[in-house]
Amino acid sequence: MRIFRQSASLVVVVGLMLGAHTAASISAAEQDGRHNWLSQQEIADGWLMLFDGQSLFGWQQADHAKWRVANGALECQGSGPMLTTTTRWADFVLRLQFRAGRAYAGGLVLRSSGAAGNGQPQCEIAIAENVQTQWPTGSLLNRCKAQMVEHPKAADDWRELEMRLEGQRLHVKLDGRQVLDCTDVPVGCGHIGLVCREGEMALRNIKLRPLGLKSIFNGKDLTGWKVPGESKSTFSVTPEGWLNVKGGRGALESEGLYGDFVLQLDVKVNGKGLNSGVFFRSIPGQVMNGYECQIHNVFQGEERTQPVDCGTGGIFRRQNARKVVADDFQWFTLTIHADGKHLATWVNGYQTADWTDQRLPHENPRNGCRVEPGTIQFQGHDPTTDLDFRNIRVGALAPTREGN
Repeated sequence: MRIFRQSASLVVVVGLMLGAHTAASISAAEQDGRHNWLSQQEIADGWLMLFDGQSLFGWQQADHAKWRVANGALECQGSGPMLTTTTRWADFVLRLQFRAGRAYAGGLVLRSSGAAGNGQPQCEIAIAENVQTQWPTGSLLNRCKAQMVEHPKAADDWRELEMRLEGQRLHVKLDGRQVLDCTDVPVGCGHIGLVCREGEMALRNIKLRPLGLKSIFNGKDLTGWKVPGESKSTFSVTPEGWLNVKGGRGALESEGLYGDFVLQLDVKVNGKGLNSGVFFRSIPGQVMNGYECQIHNVFQGEERTQPVDCGTGGIFRRQNARKVVADDFQWFTLTIHADGKHLATWVNGYQTADWTDQRLPHENPRNGCRVEPGTIQFQGHDPTTDLDFRNIRVGALAPTREGN
């Protein structure tokens, strides 16, 4: 018997109600029947969707892989190569829903050292609904055995899995109940992978919140920031504790240098169609000589998938945003992930760019690939610029040795 139900649409928002779950294990998105979606609170808390419910954007798989997108979920039938995220992570909280057959054997790989199934996984969380299995769902395979949790009565019910990984410590919850607390996890940074060895499984609502981010703006003054070169922009701190940028051309840059990192911040554009950007790995002391994550909430007609001038969340002059998610006059959360040559962005938790810089090395990212650390800069684009920034926080893309 197949475990996957057929639905009439592959859109992100579907009217599918959950089966035998307790209220405590159901997220806000699921309570109103929505999937592959983030609530406003989840966005504010820094959660990211790793799967949009419609495509494999942000994922990669080797030839002959068995994974596909169907019914608003990632589905797999039979054995095949691992499906992995294009982005690597170190410390994070990961939540998802899965539905597996009793004959399914596979799992979820954290900190995988190989992309698209090449290389050996470092940390695999078992997903096994067979009550006779040696490693029940939530186990750290071959290291720490999870407590067995009773399977839902209906064989096709969705179950919820949550993993919190910090340094060498891993906490796992199954349907809201803690089943594993292990301190024997290999430290590292790697891809998240999905393994299917036999049987059938589906996953949806795959959400990640990076850990270890720290504020780099105190909300009181410009301590830790400076203006490189000459600037026609004005930078100030509002009574609400926001960083405001007016006018241009100019930039405000961090005193700190950042190479491989996760940056999250809230942005508000105080005018219709205004243009700005967040520059990173910039040459210290030089104005906007870095990679640019564009801020420009303009699109063609009613088509948000047709951005004008790259679009918010695009890597300017390198890869357009695949969708303009943000709107002027409204706060939105921007996430920038830089890891070597690979750059990825999210706007309100929706992935907008996924780009690898294959150009020859160069000190200036405008002219070639720069992996060396540089400053973060906020752009004053022109005399019309008027933007606010708040909750500016960044974390190095490296794991901690001890959970905290």
